[in-house]
Amino acid sequence: MKVYLEVYGCTANKSDATLIKGLIKNNTTYELVDSLQSSDLVIIVTCTVIGTTEQRMLHRMRVFKESGKKVIVTGCMAGVQVEKIKTVLPDAVTVPPNRIHTIFSVFEQKKLQKHPSEKPLAPKFFDSLVAPISISEGCQYACTYCITHLARGRLQSYPESTILRDVSDALASGCKEIQLTAQDTASYGYDTGSSLSALIKMICSIEGQYRIRIGMMNPRSLKKQVGELIKAYSYDQIYKFIHLPVQSGDNQILKLMNRGYTVEEFTDIITQIRKNIPDITLSTDIIVGFPTETEEQFQRSIELLNSIKPDVVNITRFSARPKTKAKTMRGRIPTEIVKERSRYLSSLCRQISLEKNQAFIGRKEMILTMEHGKNNTIVGRTRSYKPVVLREKVALGTFVSVEIIDAKETFLVGTLK
Repeated sequence: MKVYLEVYGCTANKSDATLIKGLIKNNTTYELVDSLQSSDLVIIVTCTVIGTTEQRMLHRMRVFKESGKKVIVTGCMAGVQVEKIKTVLPDAVTVPPNRIHTIFSVFEQKKLQKHPSEKPLAPKFFDSLVAPISISEGCQYACTYCITHLARGRLQSYPESTILRDVSDALASGCKEIQLTAQDTASYGYDTGSSLSALIKMICSIEGQYRIRIGMMNPRSLKKQVGELIKAYSYDQIYKFIHLPVQSGDNQILKLMNRGYTVEEFTDIITQIRKNIPDITLSTDIIVGFPTETEEQFQRSIELLNSIKPDVVNITRFSARPKTKAKTMRGRIPTEIVKERSRYLSSLCRQISLEKNQAFIGRKEMILTMEHGKNNTIVGRTRSYKPVVLREKVALGTFVSVEIIDAKETFLVGTLK
């Protein structure tokens, strides 16, 4: 049976896709194909983090229905919105994220069902320079706006041995960038007695030339282990990059979000990290227009961004997700006000990003070439994970020395040295 796979959303979903590919490679019944038209079975790994993404998923499902193909829906929608899936695809097979390792058993209607704890043991297949590798499933927190923790359940840290196996397999397959992913990587090991820092140390003992990108961390988890993480980041293999979503610059809004930290605690984390890792690239997230957010509270987010000057900011307009506490909160902000605030923040963050990037002009950097860019360019990543565009021809997956000659809002421009 020929299988067509579409994957949307976060790095965790991309990691789940490597698992699906691994199951296909280890099962002679199935064959992976690269087009919907040539397939017998469609698998869609869904995302439902915000309303617009959900609508895109439903649109793709309608396309699949019109194709007449058999469909399996997995990913977060299959974990928390089965009834919505069934309104579009009543005959679809739905498999939640924590049971994705059983996807073909469910499809074949086999009675034997594996336990969710067996998911990390499933085979993976890595077919690019980047290897997205999940280190845990679920989350130990319950932010009031978040539907993902409902879809993926409580925190389940994967065994260190299986993560090390996946990393070793990825490197043996030719991968050069390992992306460790989770809903909150800083929570790793809270349920097993391990820690993210201990895991990083183990992974970095694996020989080879490669880089590791650590995925999103919740400040609530990180504030308890900043010192240990700073030490772990000293390994050469680790990109000096951190994704630390603050979500708001106002403490009352953070409390309504149930984030579990204050603006002051977040700022202290950034201060400690930058003191020890001056060149670190800071990526953060802001939710604009959370219920009851006043103009004064929005201004506090602006003040925070002007203070910490993050390299990258992901700005999201508040989206009321089903089954979350924020869905029923009063004080919804009018759409036009939310759009205006979002536009202002976007402009501010582009300016900050450009200023941060311009500071790299004239510097020499060792980059890892990772992908083909526009207009026959090559894109690599610096030690601090900043993208560098090269016009020279260089083989992908190699380390090369460059000089930064220009800077844009979202990338640097380099030339070989």
